[in-house]
Amino acid sequence: MASAVIPSVEGTPSSGTPRRRALLWPLVVGVLAAIGLAAVFALAGASWPERPAVAAWRTVCLAITVQALPFLLLGTALSGAINAFVPAALFTKVLPRRPALAVPVAGVAGAVLPGCECASVPVASSLIRRGVTPAAAFAFLLSAPAINPVVLTATAVAFPGNPAMVGARLLASLATAAVMGWLWLWLGKEQWLRATAPHTGHQPGGSRWREFRLGFQHDFLHAGGFLVLGAMAAATFNVAVPRSVLDTFSGSAWLSVLFLAALAVVLAVCSEADAFVAASLTGFSPTARLAFMVVGPMVDLKLIALQAGTFGRAFAWRFSSITTVVAVAATALIGGALL
Repeated sequence: MASAVIPSVEGTPSSGTPRRRALLWPLVVGVLAAIGLAAVFALAGASWPERPAVAAWRTVCLAITVQALPFLLLGTALSGAINAFVPAALFTKVLPRRPALAVPVAGVAGAVLPGCECASVPVASSLIRRGVTPAAAFAFLLSAPAINPVVLTATAVAFPGNPAMVGARLLASLATAAVMGWLWLWLGKEQWLRATAPHTGHQPGGSRWREFRLGFQHDFLHAGGFLVLGAMAAATFNVAVPRSVLDTFSGSAWLSVLFLAALAVVLAVCSEADAFVAASLTGFSPTARLAFMVVGPMVDLKLIALQAGTFGRAFAWRFSSITTVVAVAATALIGGALL
């Protein structure tokens, strides 16, 4: 059984200035990229920012960032609260001792977090620092943005009179989260994760509010830069790919599923809004639209960037690739049976 730990950055004096500089680089890169683009537009002429493609890119990038930012704040605040206020032994007491049983329990527990994928990454990292087996934390990471009550309610509203779509999304997402957790138990390796000392709990005599503030500051600055980079990449693809490409793939049952799964990855729509996007894709089959809603909350550009920044690039690419395959397979099986 593979296990690993994720770095705990509590802002202690031992972390030092180099650690903080390393954590700030994604935010700095994102800001510099935005400034560079603005400079290019300014040098190219006053008409550039008003061109349709540029305006569309700017709108999509800002929409993704603004849409995800509240949930990123929620996730980082929750992560900081877990580190500062929740006893370290609580999670190991609540979850089953056997990791194979802890995985599905953690997957179902994802329903209690009313946030999107941006919120689930820092929370999953915090859970691992508190002693939760990584397989269970990853099951939670995948299920939380896909099966929470807000997302399921939005799906029911987007597909009125079609409860089978809500049920299919719930079952396919849970199945994917559980399978990925079990696969990590079977195949996961420590060297794929950034390994450092686990969280040691609240220090006697220290301020819990200071621990909360430092943990929140670290997670938000770290994840915020990757969110900006992911939003910029998603906006670029959204503008660059012509709308006619959608019509090319909608005629084939299998290609439409694969295409909408890939589209979910690059569009990076928040899980609480993706059902409305899927409902608008009326030219595609119900199973293909289900794939869009199952894959998107688990694998998209901004989520890959957030995972890379939190758990390391070696983990992010392996985990995202396998998750996509498992999610598409679960969608095909469950969607084919229920829709």
